[in-house]
Amino acid sequence: MRIVIVEDNETLANAIAYRLRDRGHAAEVLSDGDEADLYLAQEGADLVVLDINLPGQSGLEILKSLRNRGDSVPVILLTARAETSDRVSGLDMGADDYLVKPFEMDELEARIRALSRRKDLDYGAKESIGGLEFDRAARQVSVQGTVMDIPRREIAVLECLLERRGRIVPKSQLTDYVYGVGADVEASAVEPHVSRLRKRLQDLGLRIKTARGLGYLLEVQK
Repeated sequence: MRIVIVEDNETLANAIAYRLRDRGHAAEVLSDGDEADLYLAQEGADLVVLDINLPGQSGLEILKSLRNRGDSVPVILLTARAETSDRVSGLDMGADDYLVKPFEMDELEARIRALSRRKDLDYGAKESIGGLEFDRAARQVSVQGTVMDIPRREIAVLECLLERRGRIVPKSQLTDYVYGVGADVEASAVEPHVSRLRKRLQDLGLRIKTARGLGYLLEVQK
């Protein structure tokens, strides 16, 4: 599952992202409200963990924008505010759940699991494409039941291309997915991972096509 974390406390955001990635999820981290609103409008998410107090737009403004666009993505609000009025305001605007800081990571995970059941999100989805099977929960690729030994960042490349199958994925977007939004890396850093993954997939009926100046496209060869 692809979870977007919007939190300007870098330590907390990274701790949440680390825990979720360790559980097999793709986690994107954003710290600015304006940037997060634009990202969610363009890229979407399976679930959003959203702080209320942010630079730029507040979490409540982002939530309002999501719902005004008709986006029903599950949202868990995070805030240091414990007042009932703030909790009610967030829920009335369309939040699905609410956590007051400080909180335990186990509780956040439990809330995410509960939301996934209520919203019919598939935690353990497996997808067959070409000659391989991709297990999103375990983040493993198998061929005829045998798990391939593929590095974590190549798995992230494959996951991103699968999510956007049939569309060109800009190199910068792929880099953000692999390294995290705002990571201090050049867009070209993803090229070696794409190259190695392309070689692994070439005998499995899958092709990573380079659209010069635009990005990459995953195709099933016929």
